[in-house]
Amino acid sequence: MGGFRPASLRDDLMGGLVSAALAIPLAVGYGMFAFGPLGDSYFAYGALAGLYAAIVAGIACVVLGDRTTTVYAPRVTTTFFLGALLYQLVHSDAAVLRGGNLNLVILAFFAIILLGGVFQALFGLVRLGTLIRYTPHPVMAGVQNAAATLLFLVQLGNVCGFDRNIAFTAVPSHLAEAKPLSLAVALITFIVMWKARAITTKIPPLLVGLGIGIALYYSLVLLGLGAHLGPVIGMPSAVESPLPYNMLGAQQFGDFAELLPVIVTGAFALSVVAAFDALLCAKLVTPPGAPRVNGNKLLMRLGAGNGLAACFGGITSGINIGPSVANRTFGGKTALSVLINAAILLLVAGALFPIVSHIPRVVLSATIMVIAVQHIDPWSIALVRRLRTTVAQHRGLMLLDLVVVAVVAVLSVTINIVVAVFLGIFFAVALFVVRMSHSNIRRLYRGDVIHSRKVRAPEEAAVLEKRGDEILVLELQGVLFFGSAEKLGTEIDALSDATTQAIILDLRRVTEVDTTAARILGDIQLSLARKQQRFALAIAGNSEVAAHLSEAGTLDIIGKDRVFGDIDRAMQWAEDDLLGAESKDVSNAEIPLAHIELLATLTAEEIDIVRNHTRRETYTHGHVIFREGDPGKELFIVTKGRVSAYLRQTGGGDIRLVTFAPGTVFGELAILDAGPRSASVIADDDVVCYVLSEQEFAALSAAAPAVAIKLLAGLGRELSGRLRRANRTIHQLES
Repeated sequence: MGGFRPASLRDDLMGGLVSAALAIPLAVGYGMFAFGPLGDSYFAYGALAGLYAAIVAGIACVVLGDRTTTVYAPRVTTTFFLGALLYQLVHSDAAVLRGGNLNLVILAFFAIILLGGVFQALFGLVRLGTLIRYTPHPVMAGVQNAAATLLFLVQLGNVCGFDRNIAFTAVPSHLAEAKPLSLAVALITFIVMWKARAITTKIPPLLVGLGIGIALYYSLVLLGLGAHLGPVIGMPSAVESPLPYNMLGAQQFGDFAELLPVIVTGAFALSVVAAFDALLCAKLVTPPGAPRVNGNKLLMRLGAGNGLAACFGGITSGINIGPSVANRTFGGKTALSVLINAAILLLVAGALFPIVSHIPRVVLSATIMVIAVQHIDPWSIALVRRLRTTVAQHRGLMLLDLVVVAVVAVLSVTINIVVAVFLGIFFAVALFVVRMSHSNIRRLYRGDVIHSRKVRAPEEAAVLEKRGDEILVLELQGVLFFGSAEKLGTEIDALSDATTQAIILDLRRVTEVDTTAARILGDIQLSLARKQQRFALAIAGNSEVAAHLSEAGTLDIIGKDRVFGDIDRAMQWAEDDLLGAESKDVSNAEIPLAHIELLATLTAEEIDIVRNHTRRETYTHGHVIFREGDPGKELFIVTKGRVSAYLRQTGGGDIRLVTFAPGTVFGELAILDAGPRSASVIADDDVVCYVLSEQEFAALSAAAPAVAIKLLAGLGRELSGRLRRANRTIHQLES
């Protein structure tokens, strides 16, 4: 076994011992719960079935390649599922079971466990591990809440100290037989386990609760009060051992075949629940920084282990979070700790079971009640709390989620858990379709409020302030599929009035687009073209959504020249189109310094003074004027062409911050603080700039202080305008 080292043997031994101490009562309790429908005589056999499951699943997973410290044992959700299935088999109206053929019931029960393990392994084999994670959470929450509720209620008979097994539904009519002293022991055990962290942090709460509860129980027995307490687990009775190979008989195969539909549907539903539970628990037990668990391999190993466990009379297992965390916390470092855990459980199931059989049922049930309360789905609780504060727009969808949770939980307990799971998935899929049919529009805004990062000449800026509302930007999110895309087309028709000249869809937050939605986007382009309105997309070029739209031919319909990598460039395209030829002519002719907004308050003589303290520089297209991090000692006034500022990204590449047009200024912070350049600036065209250095500004200040003051005032106006526009953009984006 690779990974086992002698140096870690002591740590693995300690981790295996502590995790086994936790796993034993859980396996015993869950096994008793699963076998509860068979009656008192099968209590001990249920306890053994839980132990067998933990032993076989743990060894099988290690043999099949698991090298982690994960401990496998029965789980609340799957045990509840099995208990409900066994109850339905025992009380079935099927003709082959009406005669009380318990052997056939047990054989069908283990067949469901075996086939469920096969299905679980097949899920991993065909790489469905990732897909199963998308099982609707309301469905799983409903099953988990039903399991927690029923697990709590089933313990009431033991807590009341009844001498025989009484269904929790019949407890109210048998309250006269309840033993107050047993109730007191249960309450004390419950409180001790619940508050165990206040007593000690070195011993797991389950062991603290069990230890004090057992000590209290036997102290009362020594005082002669045993008659006022409930029974212990007890040893297996004289009934036949419920091992599947003991139930086989040639005469039963015909009857067994009649139960195949029940077995197959039950096994499939069990495998879905068990697979989802295992994948979820794998996330929870993986320590921070550890490699992610391969979900497909996990399902193959665990499915094989569960199928094998059924052959030995064990129930379905999963990843047991408490023992797994305890194993790692108390030193377990390799899979050897898992084998030690299994070896101890094997010892308990064999030689030491007579000792385990003396655990009081009331104490074990009280600790399981705590676990049941702790297993109520926290998402469901949070959902109820959010309903009080959520705006009405979203409350309806949250209520639908809660309805699915409630329906699955109620159906699981009252009717049929298999039907509940499948109906729950159907309801959740229908709910998904309803939710996805809602608008994908995350936010919309127009170009008079938010502009591109291209700094315009004052004349152009004035035009955009006046006519920018002719540009409409729709920021989309989520999944764009046939239902939501059709709704999007309707919304665009309503929003694109006669004054709207350009519409941009920002798809960067769209996670998926189906084929029908891709076709609808092409139809939107054709519809807008008929109204002589321009249409463009902003979408990451390397995204799956872009690849899908390209394969569907949508990008060809829209036009590759109207598909942009970010919303900034898309808005620049719309602004340039709105401004028309005027914006192009402006960049081809050098403008005089007198037309520069920065120098608007200066006289002709003062402008000449500024010109005498600057140098005229020309840069060709693509020239790097300065780089991010360079010393900043010069201010640049653009009189021809355009330049863009870029910021390096940590993952490689860069992002455009702003484009400066003729008549604008960049690098002005160098005059104010002489700090390093915060971005790189590159010439987009052949550019002409007037450059004012730090030294020349000092000379200007000495020779013509009034001009320097006016120049600083102009810089203040420039920075103030930029800050005001930034504030307005931020306000719009946050609203």
